[in-house]
Amino acid sequence: MNKRSCVTIDISRIVNNYKILTALAKSGQQIMPVIKANAYGHGDIKVATTLEKVGCSSFCVATIDEAIRLKENGIKSTILILGYTSSAFAKEIAKYGFHQTIISKEHLINFLKTGERICVHFKIDTGMHRVGFEPNTDTEKLIRNAAESLDIKGVYTHLCASDDNEKRDFTLLQIDKFKGFCKRIGDLNLPFIHCFNTAGALNFNDGFSTHLRIGIALFGLAPCYSFPLPFGVLPALSWDTEVAMVKKVKKGESVGYGMSETMQKDSVIATLTTGYADGFSRALSCKGNVFINGKKARIVGKICMDQMMIDVTGINAKQGDRAMLLCDDYTADDMAKDIGTISYEITTRITDRVSRIYKN
Repeated sequence: MNKRSCVTIDISRIVNNYKILTALAKSGQQIMPVIKANAYGHGDIKVATTLEKVGCSSFCVATIDEAIRLKENGIKSTILILGYTSSAFAKEIAKYGFHQTIISKEHLINFLKTGERICVHFKIDTGMHRVGFEPNTDTEKLIRNAAESLDIKGVYTHLCASDDNEKRDFTLLQIDKFKGFCKRIGDLNLPFIHCFNTAGALNFNDGFSTHLRIGIALFGLAPCYSFPLPFGVLPALSWDTEVAMVKKVKKGESVGYGMSETMQKDSVIATLTTGYADGFSRALSCKGNVFINGKKARIVGKICMDQMMIDVTGINAKQGDRAMLLCDDYTADDMAKDIGTISYEITTRITDRVSRIYKN
């Protein structure tokens, strides 16, 4: 395996995180892990296979391609497709037994026209205004009428600000709207009633939801930087790369594209074999840090497509050494804070040419 740039995923940490989060669920609730986008960069097949072995029975993905990939690699659990799927794929949905989200009246009508009796969840829009039905009597009628032709498995909503304590009242309003709608269709006894994402499950879970859609916390990362995770939940992913060359650069000489940084003193510069084409953010140019031989080293100059430079002055670095881009001392949450984004973006954009290793 080429280890020029390598991600290591600690499977035991994902299992431990799953068990900790499962223990926080209320009586009768189940965790329904969200493993879209290749399990947020952690490997959907490996994660799903592992979690099935410890009792998980349902997963969420974003697309039908993600769902098919799991089924064709032996995943037996229920798979809910959260995103829009064209009715042209009705036969595939029926064939594999997927649960498909229905997001609008037009979407519903198009699936009804296919004549396929597929399993569906209705998405209810309680305030995010992205996709979904209004929680009103018209939607109730649509669901009841659709039950004649479709196998209605559930309804759900998405909490858009459950990680923000300053917007707590809005989240509570969303939950109340959803509860009110679910009460009106309670006689349908749907097996999937869910509204809690990761932040919602950790901040607002009152036992109402049958399933908790846990995503980012499963991988030991937070919905936002300031969000506290349960004790013992740890990041599962680390990222390291190889030192290709170590060179001396004199005071006043520049480093990188565009002569982007001029050295203020005689320095030792190491070139690493990872760049923005591997998914390492170019926003960290001239300011980010990595760890090498247990010491912090600053990124110097603009990050290149396939390489980057770091200042290893005073660090005994040599060709072939490994530099840690993500680790317990500098997690995806930390990196996200440094460049003003979220950890989801950090891990999902690590590209396929970065090698993956699973341990434990």
